[in-house]
Amino acid sequence: MSTEPIRSIKDLPLEENLFPGTPACAGCGGLLTLRHCLKMLGDKVVIVNAAGCFTLLSIYPFTPFKSSWLYTAMACAPAGAQGVRDALDILIEKGKLDPEDDLKVVVLTGDGAAYDMGLSSTSGAIYRNLDFYYICYDNEAYGNTGFQQSGATPFASTTKTTPLGKKFPKKDLFEIWNSHKPSYLATISPAYPVDLANKFKKAEQYKGSKLFISLTPCPPGWSTDPSHTFKLAKLAVDTGIWVLKESVSGEVKHTFVPGKFKPVEEYLKEQGRFSHLFKPVRKEETLGKIQEMVNEYWKQYGFLL
Repeated sequence: MSTEPIRSIKDLPLEENLFPGTPACAGCGGLLTLRHCLKMLGDKVVIVNAAGCFTLLSIYPFTPFKSSWLYTAMACAPAGAQGVRDALDILIEKGKLDPEDDLKVVVLTGDGAAYDMGLSSTSGAIYRNLDFYYICYDNEAYGNTGFQQSGATPFASTTKTTPLGKKFPKKDLFEIWNSHKPSYLATISPAYPVDLANKFKKAEQYKGSKLFISLTPCPPGWSTDPSHTFKLAKLAVDTGIWVLKESVSGEVKHTFVPGKFKPVEEYLKEQGRFSHLFKPVRKEETLGKIQEMVNEYWKQYGFLL
């Protein structure tokens, strides 16, 4: 892969490594993210997929993946990735696999595995500096089992287990992972494919753990129109509620900052999971608290919303 940065969406690779016709929900933001990620990773890949929405993509005898695919339980995908990486390294060392035929090992999980059930095994993999990619499609709940609260569910969001709205904030997985000082760590968005593509190009330069978290709108869980997925993903960034940034060995840098931040309310009011904040009466205190949480993040970096 060329190290030259991608300047526009016209420069993105044309080759598709994720084929259409999957059983994913219409308008799935995670599927759009995955499509862009696999464009950058190529077809020499082994995907280790933790139980979740995307384990439904490969249903025997059908698969949308051009590459190899392996299923694991929700908690242990990074451990599975360690086994695959070790096997490939041993085959290369014994001369049974040409280094030119080596494969990238990619963990694919939802937020339930990343933020909660698989956090321990991910910590161990980063600690061992496992040479792998980790992609989390974060739809902010346990989407595959009915949209229950996860560690990624934001403050005030309704889910099947928080019908009145979650009472505490979303975990900061970026900072949890960054405390391990991985080789490369980034947040991405399906609405900013050029930013996403350049982060994968940059990550390829490093050996070790390369981790990505993507906010991925979920039409059935968020109670939104499937055609609004891109709009919502963009609004999340433009309101400052989803931050595009990267970290190399613990050093954090923002890769995109809106020229003018939109009010967080513009993002919230588009989603059924936050409808209780607007009707039958506006919950001004809660709306103000959400905006203040976003403001406080950006103020520490010198930005005023």
